[in-house]
Amino acid sequence: MQASIESTGNLERRLTFSLPEDRLQTHISGRLGEIARTARIKGFRPGKVPAKVIEQRFGAQVRNEALDGLLRETFDAAVREHDLRIAGAPRIDKGEEGEFSFVATVELVPDFGDVDVSKLTVVRHTAEINDADIDQMITNLREQRRSWSPVTRGAQDGDLVALETFSQAGDERLPAEGTEKGSVVIGQGMMFDQIEKGLVGLAKGEEKTLDVEFPADWRVPALAGKQVKVTVKVVDVSEPVLPEVDTDFIKSFGVKGGDLEQFRKDIRANLERELKGALMNRLRREVGEQLIAAYASVEMPPRLVDNEARAMLAQQIEQIRRSGRNPGDVPADAHEGFKDAAAKRVLVGLLVGEVARKNDLRLDPKRLNETMRLIASTYEEPEQVIEMYRNDPQLMSGLQNRVMEEQVIDWIAERAQHTEQALSFQDAIRQ
Repeated sequence: MQASIESTGNLERRLTFSLPEDRLQTHISGRLGEIARTARIKGFRPGKVPAKVIEQRFGAQVRNEALDGLLRETFDAAVREHDLRIAGAPRIDKGEEGEFSFVATVELVPDFGDVDVSKLTVVRHTAEINDADIDQMITNLREQRRSWSPVTRGAQDGDLVALETFSQAGDERLPAEGTEKGSVVIGQGMMFDQIEKGLVGLAKGEEKTLDVEFPADWRVPALAGKQVKVTVKVVDVSEPVLPEVDTDFIKSFGVKGGDLEQFRKDIRANLERELKGALMNRLRREVGEQLIAAYASVEMPPRLVDNEARAMLAQQIEQIRRSGRNPGDVPADAHEGFKDAAAKRVLVGLLVGEVARKNDLRLDPKRLNETMRLIASTYEEPEQVIEMYRNDPQLMSGLQNRVMEEQVIDWIAERAQHTEQALSFQDAIRQ
């Protein structure tokens, strides 16, 4: 196969190649023949469907599948022929030489030279789980199952307050008539901070008007950036009542027999999973920062950085929406503000790949299975989750990439100059 290559930038190349038409036709004919032997079409016996009918029914689909497969195969062969190490996905367009001609624009992995990880300095954090951490988790679980008991005293931190509100922003009243009804647990940040703090001390039936200054990006446009008088009336105040850690409570978390010792063992296992993930995230951040500092001067593939910046912007917009705020109109160039962070993320990803390649690191099947089982153990039917991963190539590929990255991060940290720093469990999981 002949493929021409043209340099269009420091890290960009343009490949021009064509598909072998005879192989395409051979593949299409073979696949249609397979379908003809097994196809069940009304009015024809199996294996006796005329070729013309098979062509009319399945021809377009088979041709598209064959073109897609042969295009990938031919492109991969062209990449191998020119010994290219590609960063990111190629952009493939139709060529000018006919139906079977294509042009692929690719970006290359930059030359990092000799990646010497022994010069890096990494802090590896450690932590252990003690009985106090398990006690705290049990308290958290009790709070999740709390009930509420009405009280006549003023509201305080942790109380559930049912309330009615209305706001006056200049000449505009919200709502125009009546009040908005809702409830809030004081101290959990469920309402705007000034309003929530204003509820403290108010008892059932009491009313108060607060002077509140809303931020410019507040989710209610009529209040955003304004000084507003917010009137709150407390309808009810209830204090939390936590359940006892008895047999029924323990059984409700899937512990057969309601045994307290087994309950604590299960909690410890869950906390250990959480801690392992948190420590790996810290190590990934440590190693990443060292790699960025050492190779910040290396030019990154611009299109790959641009795509990463757009992905980061999309993620932030989604987070804003989930928090109940309105992201507003997003400028077309908003992703430019993420370019620096995106370049660092791309740099670390490419360096991790280079370390794996140059040191012939391979995915450890044992570690992959352990991670998969660790994930599955958090679900009620672990074996079903494992089966789902094994039957979904995209899901499995994502897991493999994650495990491979963790392997390389560990490999780098072990060979770097490193010190250990002990943390409490709570500090370790705090991101």
